[in-house]
Parts: sequence; C-alpha cells; structure tokens
Amino acid sequence: MQMTDSVRCLKGVGDKVEKNLNKLGIYTVEDLLEYYPRTYQTYQPPVELEAVVPGKRQAVIGWLHRGLARIPGGRVEKTAGLLSEGDRKLQLLWYRMPYLRKQIGIGRTYIFYGTVKEKKGQWIMEQPEIFEPESYKKLQNGIQPVYSLTEGVTQKLLAKLIRQVLDSEVLFEDYLPEELRGELHLAEYNYALHHIHYPKDQQSLKTARRRLGFDEFFLFALGIRQMKMTRERSFNTHPARSSKWVDIFKEHLGYALTGAQLRAWEEIKKDFSGEHVMNRLLQGDVGSGKTVIAQLALIMAAEAGDQGCLMAPTEVLARQHYDNFVKDFEKFYEVSGIRIRCGLLTGSMKQREKKQMYEAIENHEIDILIGTHAVIQEKVHFARLGMVITDEQHRFGVHQREWLLDKGDCPHVLVMSATPIPRTLAIILYGDLDISVIDELPAKRKPIKNCVVDPDYRPAAYRFIEKQVMMGHQVYVICPMVEESEFMDLENVLDYTEKIKKVLPSSISVDYLHGKMSANEKEEVMERFHRRDIQVLVSTTVIEVGINVPNATVMMVENAERFGLAQLHQLRGRVGRGDAQSYCIFVQSGKNSTAKERLEILVKSNDGFFIAGEDLKLRGPGDMFGFRQSGLMDFQIGDLYEDSDLLKLAGDCAKKYEKNIPENLMRRMNRYMKMASKDVIL
Repeated sequence: MQMTDSVRCLKGVGDKVEKNLNKLGIYTVEDLLEYYPRTYQTYQPPVELEAVVPGKRQAVIGWLHRGLARIPGGRVEKTAGLLSEGDRKLQLLWYRMPYLRKQIGIGRTYIFYGTVKEKKGQWIMEQPEIFEPESYKKLQNGIQPVYSLTEGVTQKLLAKLIRQVLDSEVLFEDYLPEELRGELHLAEYNYALHHIHYPKDQQSLKTARRRLGFDEFFLFALGIRQMKMTRERSFNTHPARSSKWVDIFKEHLGYALTGAQLRAWEEIKKDFSGEHVMNRLLQGDVGSGKTVIAQLALIMAAEAGDQGCLMAPTEVLARQHYDNFVKDFEKFYEVSGIRIRCGLLTGSMKQREKKQMYEAIENHEIDILIGTHAVIQEKVHFARLGMVITDEQHRFGVHQREWLLDKGDCPHVLVMSATPIPRTLAIILYGDLDISVIDELPAKRKPIKNCVVDPDYRPAAYRFIEKQVMMGHQVYVICPMVEESEFMDLENVLDYTEKIKKVLPSSISVDYLHGKMSANEKEEVMERFHRRDIQVLVSTTVIEVGINVPNATVMMVENAERFGLAQLHQLRGRVGRGDAQSYCIFVQSGKNSTAKERLEILVKSNDGFFIAGEDLKLRGPGDMFGFRQSGLMDFQIGDLYEDSDLLKLAGDCAKKYEKNIPENLMRRMNRYMKMASKDVIL
C-alpha cells in the first residue's frame, strides 16, 4: 500500500463510499490518514440517575419503564424516552431517529451518554449515544476520536477505514531525518499517525499533535520561502515615482490620515520607486483604515499608466469596495479633472457582463479592477497589470495569489490582513513579504462600549435595540446556527428572526442572512441593509469579513461563549464604523465562569493584539480536545497562538532546508501548498 493509492484499494470502499469520501476531500490513503479528528471524547464510568450533574457530559445507566415515543409537531421529528428513579426523572430526546423505537427494549439496562441540561426545571439529555453495558465497558477510560462527517459517511465507517490502514504492516516514509527529529524532540511519523487517531492516553495524543502540527507549519513556511526565492530579486518593471494624483486625493478625503496610516503609505510609496518589486503585508486591526491605503496604492499605479487589481474574499465586500471607489473617484474627477476607471468582476455576474468586463480589462479601458476569485480565471487578461492587492489574505490560498501575479509582468503586491498576529509570527507566515502595521484607529472613531450578560437580560436588550432603531440606527444580531440543530441547544438564525419580530414593533424591519443562501440572495439582503430598508439583521458569522455599514451601532451576539475571541473581535468590528456611539452585547448562555472570564477580555479592550494574547493566557497551550481554536489560516491542527513556539521552530527549520530540499520533502511540500490553495469563499 502506498500513500498515493486511491481509497478504492481499501476493503469496503466501492463506488458509493468512494464518492461520499470524496465529498470530504478524501481521495487517497494519504488524504484518509490526514483527515484528523476534529475533537476527542472520553467515556467515564457510568453513574446512577441520582448522581447525575447537570451541564456535565456523562454516562447514565438505567432502564426504560415505557417504550420510546414519537413527539408530534415541529420541523424536526423527535423520539423521546424517560428514565426515572424515585422523584428524579431524565428525559431522553433524539432527533430524526424514529427507528430507535423498534431497537430499544423496555426493561433492559442501557447506558446513555451525553450532556444533561436543565430546562424549566426538567432534566433533558439530547441525542445521547446508546450502549449496552458490555460494549460500553470496552470504551471506558479510552480516548475516542470524533470526525467531521458528511451524508453517507459515519464515525464508524471512518474509524474502520483508518484502522484498516494503521493495522496493516505498511510503514510510511518519514520525510524528516532521524537526526532532526531527535534534535527537535519530535515523534516518528507513523507513531504520530497512529496516536492522533487512536491515542492510548493524553500524553501520546500531545506527542502526536506536536509532530503533526510541526509538519503543517514547516511545510507551509518552506513553501512560502520557496515563493520568496523565486521573486525576491525581481526587478521593478513598474516604477511609479509621481504621487501627484495621490496628493490631490488625500487633500479632498474629508479627514486626515492617522500617523500609522501615513507611515504605512510612505513605506509603500518607497517600494513603488525602489529597485525591486513590492511584496508587502499591510496589517491593521478592524477599522484601522487599511482600505484607503490600498486605494492610494491603486491610484499611484494608475498615474504610472498601470492597471491595479483588488481581490476581496466575498462578493458582498467586493461590491462594497467597488461602490465606494466609484463614488470617491467621481469626487476626485470633479476636483482634478482626472478620470480613474473602475470595474467589478464577480462569479455571480451574467456571462454577457463578464465578457464585456474581460474586453474592457484587456483593452485597458479599466484602470482598477475589483473582484472576488473570479479575477484569476483564465479568461481575464490585463493590458498592463502593475499592482495586485488581496484583502483578508488568510482566506485565500497562497496559490490564488500566485495565479493573480501571473496575470502581469512582476506586478507590485500588497496583502491586507486584519488578523492580530504578533510580528514575529507574521514574519514566518508571510515570509515572502515585508510588513507594515497600522496600529491606531482613526480619531473620529469612538471606542465601542461592551458588556457580557446572561439570557435574562434579553428583554432589556430588545428595548435598547428598539430605542437605537428609533434614533435612526441599525442593529446586527449574531447567532451560531442557521437553523435548529438536533445536536446543540443554540440560538439559530431562522427561529430567532421570527422571535425578535414578535418582540419588536411591526414598524421595525427585521430580516436574516446566512451562509447557506445563494450569492445573489446574500447580495440582495446586504444591499437592503445598506440602504436601511432592514433595521435589524439576524445573521451567522457570514458578516464577519468586511461589511461596512457605518449606520449600524449595535451588535448582539447570542451564545457568545461558542465563538473564539479573535472571531468575536472581528464581528464586533462591523459596528463602530461611523461617528455615533456603538455598543456590543455578548449574551452568554450557561454559568461557566471560565467562559465569562474569557468574554470579559472583550469588555476590557478593543485591541485585537491584546485580546489574542489574553485569550492565550486563559486557554493555556495544547487543548487536547479541540483543534484550530483560533480559526486562522488553513491549519488542521496547528494553532497560531497556542503553538507559537512550534511555529517559530518550524520557521527556523525552513531556513535550513530552503536551498537543498530532498525529493520526498519536496513532494510533501508541494502537496501541502496545493491543499492550502483551496478557496474559502463565504
């Protein structure tokens, strides 16, 4: 068996199973082994009903006095059972599992595993796993992997296939030399694979996670350094020395740039006239004013006779940039008589519109093109591309940036990111780029007022929302789920929208937005919100990146403890973008004191770098039961904050190997960089 063999070589994988595995990105044995668990769970000794602790995940042993029953009504079919012991009762609830009524016998002892919740004085365990005592005993005290699934792929199937490979006598080649592994105290590759999927204890899981996390960082850092080596000596074929247009534009902005913005601009302007092509990262917190700096760079390129391109991660953001640029350039034309032509290209545009835009770009009838990943399609040909800007770079694979660069003759590159990554880590992650940092907010921005509350505060929050709307402002309400889930008791967008409509006056327009909607539907909703036709928008985190509605002054986040602090900080950046005072209300469900302590960090500060650092102190390194907590970049296991020491180590090793890469390491690096190039379009 080889790593590159198709999963069809495995027993039990036919056409149907193969297609279902392909949905998860699993095509080869290597893909299967690198499809790591998303979390783990342990099975502790079962307890009697009288020893149950609400809010804790546990195994409860008991037997049913009556058979399971179907609960009518609602969008989701429910099946329920009841455990009782004296005055104590525990309702068992399953969603979309009617077949259990035939499988679970009355009077037989079972073990039900799940989290007991207390609702209106009643104990409920939703979607519990069911075991017979003997089968549960085999799992007890072990660490079991939990994988992300898709239709047709179960936990049992994935575990069976992975076990089939790991139990074979095949040993896969370790691309890291034994000497280096010993120096860095890293596990052998086959050991790491075995124990990431089937750890015998927490120490073996920690050891496996460290090795595989290092692999991710090392291969990424090595790939980035290879990109740098191919470009770092590129001669500047698009010199731009005049900033006359920029000076006129800045003079009529209507506000003064901050000192940090001016410093960043001077660095970019110097790059334009330098000997080598610009490759620069512009890093700044949400609302720090990165976009206007990008606009200045595009204007300077246009004055030099070049074309510029700004690639945004979403259609909503691309259109917003386009609308704002067109408005600004009309004003610029009125005061200077200089016409800067702007174009928009997105995937949802009609073919006729795209064709017209392709021709305009190729004929240099467009000076600045703004778009999504549609700008890197083969049909897009620039007449003279001199400036490339990507917004929110961590949402694009590195190869998307490369493809865009290939549209021109060594164009200047500017990458923008609002992710609060410390400079030492940014140097590794963006190793092919120089770094500029905007570390202050515009003077007119008032600090957002924040509070952490429990669900009992909702009536007061709704009254406050109503008051803000009556003052002419708008509101975001964020929910973690799109619709009701059979697995989690969390607020969802669809039900919440109906609930808040009943609470607020009918004169207030309420609508929803979520990632499962089509691009056109999302565009239409956001346009209505931008026009103020919608006063209260109930949404998932789809609004996290770059939606700019200065009139929005309130954000209310339900189940706030379910989000990472970096993500909550990004979400909060959607308000406070105008002159009015803005507010953020974090609603914490449950009584977890650690969760509340984490959320209080957001109350203390609006500084993304401070928040990230404090979050790390609270969480501590190496959470064994959940990967990718920061949600940054495209790492499966590695966490930029928790594993910052590992990232630095990987960066140092990448320097050693960059000029002499063994063939097996080159294959692994190329494969990883290809995986990292996948689009993440919200």
